[in-house]
Amino acid sequence: MDCPSEEQMIRMKLEDTPSIQQLDFDLSSRKLTVFHTGEVEVFEQGIHDLKLDATLVDTTAYDDELQKDESYGRQKKALWSVLIINFTFFILEMTYGWVAKSMGLVADSLDMLADSIVYGLSLVVVGAALSRKKMVAKLSGYFQMILAALGLIEVIRRFLGFEGMPVFQTMIIVSILALIANSVSLWLIQKVKSNEAHMQASAIFTSNDIIINIGVIVAGILVYFTSSRYPDLIIGSIIFLIVIRGAKRILKLSKK
Repeated sequence: MDCPSEEQMIRMKLEDTPSIQQLDFDLSSRKLTVFHTGEVEVFEQGIHDLKLDATLVDTTAYDDELQKDESYGRQKKALWSVLIINFTFFILEMTYGWVAKSMGLVADSLDMLADSIVYGLSLVVVGAALSRKKMVAKLSGYFQMILAALGLIEVIRRFLGFEGMPVFQTMIIVSILALIANSVSLWLIQKVKSNEAHMQASAIFTSNDIIINIGVIVAGILVYFTSSRYPDLIIGSIIFLIVIRGAKRILKLSKK
């Protein structure tokens, strides 16, 4: 076991095993620690079936049954934090996006709303069966696709119609604040160190948000230098295309 793909293979193979409480991977040392009840043979054969040249190193009695609960507790705490952050910035960016006539801010606010719903759904499945986690990841992906399609329609409408110049100062200031918020959110998610599908989905969405925030800041600068609304509309289009790409990655992840 020396790469994330092999780790994912093992997780998919074992996470439905009732006796397994937790899987801790150490790729650098090529080691997997399995916290379980019952006999080791129950899942040992499943690992050997993957033909990864695995060897049982040691078995040790472990009486701390709070390990799994603590892991789920960390997941919930992180997800609640990023949910609150994202929903707050959805309201902030949507409000200032319309006031400043910025499609970039409006697009980012809708992406924040989608992320809030994703984190809410993820909270529902913390500690649930693997199949349910995959289902939530799939629903999240489809929701993002629908939202992005609606956003692209609005961008096209603005390209064809007449809209006033966006306020570049508002675009830049609000996007800098959102960038800070999303960086904190990503740190909170990565701090949990979970490779479960619903947590991976959350990390992907937040990483996309950071890229988007930088894009809106650049668009605001270009609006100032070009005295044109097109940089704002272009970044709005790019944001929704990034959302679609992220949704496809989530849908792919949910099928593994």
